[in-house]
Amino acid sequence: MNTLHPFSQQPTILVVEDERYVRESLTAYLDDIGYRVLAAENGRIGLELFCSQRPDIVMTDLRMPEMDGFALVEAIAAEAEFTPIVVVSGVGAVDEAVRAMRLGAWDYLSKPILNFEELQITLERSLERARTKYELERLRRHLSDGTLDDETAFGSIITTSSRMRAVFLYLESVAPSRQPVLITGETGTGKELIARAVHTLSGLSGPFVAINLAGLDDTMFSDTLYGHLRGAYTGADRAREGLIRQASGGTLFLDEIGDLSPGSQVKLLRLLQGGEYLPLGSDKVQRSDARIVTATHTDLKSKMEQGTFRPDLYYRLCSHRVELPPLRDRPEDLPLLTAHFLKKSAALLGKPIPAAPAELNRYLAAYRFPGNIRELEALIHDAVARSGSRVLQLESIVTAIGSNLRPPAAVPDANSCPVWPFAEKFPTLKMAEAFLIAEALRLADNNQRLAAAYLGITRQALNKRLSRSG
Repeated sequence: MNTLHPFSQQPTILVVEDERYVRESLTAYLDDIGYRVLAAENGRIGLELFCSQRPDIVMTDLRMPEMDGFALVEAIAAEAEFTPIVVVSGVGAVDEAVRAMRLGAWDYLSKPILNFEELQITLERSLERARTKYELERLRRHLSDGTLDDETAFGSIITTSSRMRAVFLYLESVAPSRQPVLITGETGTGKELIARAVHTLSGLSGPFVAINLAGLDDTMFSDTLYGHLRGAYTGADRAREGLIRQASGGTLFLDEIGDLSPGSQVKLLRLLQGGEYLPLGSDKVQRSDARIVTATHTDLKSKMEQGTFRPDLYYRLCSHRVELPPLRDRPEDLPLLTAHFLKKSAALLGKPIPAAPAELNRYLAAYRFPGNIRELEALIHDAVARSGSRVLQLESIVTAIGSNLRPPAAVPDANSCPVWPFAEKFPTLKMAEAFLIAEALRLADNNQRLAAAYLGITRQALNKRLSRSG
């Protein structure tokens, strides 16, 4: 795969042109509109510059001494499939442009170049096409072989879940893009950790800046994100730099985006559309180059359909989107996370790491975890704090979980579901009770405490019923 990095904040362009005046004019113009320009007077020097500098895009004349543009196009296209090449051919020389396109050029312009706006649009269109092609190839390769280029970016996320692995592969493919990323999932599923991984994978030099938008009214939203000038409002005795400015060159993470008010949605849309914002009290438009990553536990599509979330903002935020699975759908991660939180809690409390009893994982696997990973950490920390022995005491966990349990996931076969044995006659209470107790014990692998929780009774009550029935 090409080693090119097509998402440079300041794209590099190689201009190959033998006419000195034209070359210098193009260099000056492209420099003014934000490109880093490399210039060469013929194809041979141009190829040497390309191999050593690896520009993001190439613009070349076709008729040149030593090595013409056709040979240059063919050499670059063979070496770097994701590098767009724009050729410049004489007016009416359609056959030359067609030949260059067959050799690997992406687009062409007529010479002399008089419309510089057309030049800029052509270059931007080619770069955007290269970005899209590059992202699709990364995604295809990652999904086909399942390997990550940078495992360390997700080092803070403890998982062996195949669903989480699919999320990682997708994010690594789209992270180099500057488009917004929307992360959805229930509370406590680790959305901020994923946002930090996106920032790491993006290769941005600026900081990661996070803010929770829940509870911010329009004024607080504008002041926090965009800042204000001195005297912008009563009490503004000095200027304040907003989080957008602090996140320059980096990532701005907006958590709970679904709680944004309609007025604030309009302001955020302007930022996403053109990278522009106005600090409070200022009439001078500021520009931001921060990557925007957002997260929510709410259904934004439903809010949009209900009229409480702007459709144009929704579609801007959904350029790239991932949904994190709840902990109850990641049962294979419970032992890993439990061991991690036992170690972490013991270190915080200054205690030796307690041993986990065998029934702990079975209890946790049967719980629905409405608070997900955050709730698991709280349960383990509280249990470690209460434990006075080398073995973790389960009483606090059992009490917190209560009867909010579900049967363990069964393997779908003919024997996975219990058969109601009373088809012939209506059962007595004693018969139904015996059946339910037996089924609860089966699901709990004969663990009486867990079976009692399934039945919604205490362990002592279950023991009495078992003793009574013999």
